[in-house]
Amino acid sequence: MADLHLVVDRAAGGLAAQIARGMREAVRSGRLVPGARLPATRDLARDLGLSRGVVVEAYEQLVAEGLLESRTGAGTRVAAGAGRHAAAEHIADEPHCWPHYGHRPTSPDLGAFPRQAWLAAVRHVLATLPNDAFDYGDPGGVPALRRELAAYLGRVRAADTPADHVMIVTGVAQGLSLVVQVLVRDRGRRIVLAVEDPTSGRQIPLLRRAGADIVPVPVDGEGIVVEALPGDADAVVVTPAHQYPTGVVLSPARRAALIDWAARTGALVLEDDYDAEFRFDCDPVGCLQGLAPDRVVLAGSVSKALAPGLRLGWIAAPPRVARAVRLARGEFDLGSPVIDQYTLAHLIAVGAYDRHLRRMRREYRRRRDALVGALAEHLPWITARGISAGLHLYAEMNDGVDGGGDPSGLAEAARAAGLSAEVVTSAHGSPGLVIGFARLPAHRVTEAVRALAGNAEGDVRG
Repeated sequence: MADLHLVVDRAAGGLAAQIARGMREAVRSGRLVPGARLPATRDLARDLGLSRGVVVEAYEQLVAEGLLESRTGAGTRVAAGAGRHAAAEHIADEPHCWPHYGHRPTSPDLGAFPRQAWLAAVRHVLATLPNDAFDYGDPGGVPALRRELAAYLGRVRAADTPADHVMIVTGVAQGLSLVVQVLVRDRGRRIVLAVEDPTSGRQIPLLRRAGADIVPVPVDGEGIVVEALPGDADAVVVTPAHQYPTGVVLSPARRAALIDWAARTGALVLEDDYDAEFRFDCDPVGCLQGLAPDRVVLAGSVSKALAPGLRLGWIAAPPRVARAVRLARGEFDLGSPVIDQYTLAHLIAVGAYDRHLRRMRREYRRRRDALVGALAEHLPWITARGISAGLHLYAEMNDGVDGGGDPSGLAEAARAAGLSAEVVTSAHGSPGLVIGFARLPAHRVTEAVRALAGNAEGDVRG
């Protein structure tokens, strides 16, 4: 029941108008939100020391204005469309500017989320967990999920980590940010953090806010150029399984050089296991963490495998870093929701997670192959780079060819065709274009690329 906080001046007269004005202001300011139930007229009249007729008159006026709704047996409530708060919610819930096939090129196909398997796992968890399991959990994550992830990462990614060194986080971004905070606290200063160039721009502000000074390091056909790493770097962030955005894999020589660099300088390697689940042409190369568990922090999540909205991720870290991250997580937000953690643990334990990934690998490969073929046919001046993997395609425009050289224009043309595309810039090379295909059904690819080609040709002629 809403508390109206009304003030009535009996000497001023117009008591019903005063009540209506006070309630009107409360609705428009958002203090009374849509759906809020108001006191019965008899109760409010008693609280204000007025006759019930005065309150009835005020309510009726606001009902006539559309600010309130009154139904027999249901009382009086603030109308659904009333007030500033409702308008703001309406705007926020309208993603009308998003491309038809996803608003981020890295987004998975959310329509493929395994709802039935997740629902079965939730039911199992709710039916079998003891009451104490729903209390505040370990800020490092529930033991069941940490055990399952340690075994899964060892089996699938050749990681070398006990469950005690696995920490549950809300995603890779939080995991890396927490590690940066731990390093800053340990060193008593901001840290120097090397990052691949080009890279995703979304994590950079979070890492800076955590206390990192960012140094871009070039990427070539073998991955990050280890020789270009700054000598004073405290850590480096890499995506060796499928570099974002170029799609290259860190070569064996570079892997060895990077581990040697970390051992020689005392720096940490922060391994973002980006797209490791979705290698299509062969089995993925094992993670760096398995080669040097004392120098590498492995970070992963289910954002691409299941859905980013789950906000479930993990890091596997050296013991000292893992303990410090667990402490920092406890100080920050007391850990992740426990029911979702138990649910994911059960999905992994019964094999449902692996089955889902196998199915999605087949489907994403079909979509990527269709996109590469359609681009080659309809936009031959675009070259697709990188290995057959992931949820996005990295494209470069050939110089000296009509339509080439303008990734911004091509990105706009792609979005106009309903595709999800972004320009990627680099301090060490030419800009490129990232095109998402995970939400693009294979039978729609040719239609979308033809539309892109038509838009791009129109831009060139214009």
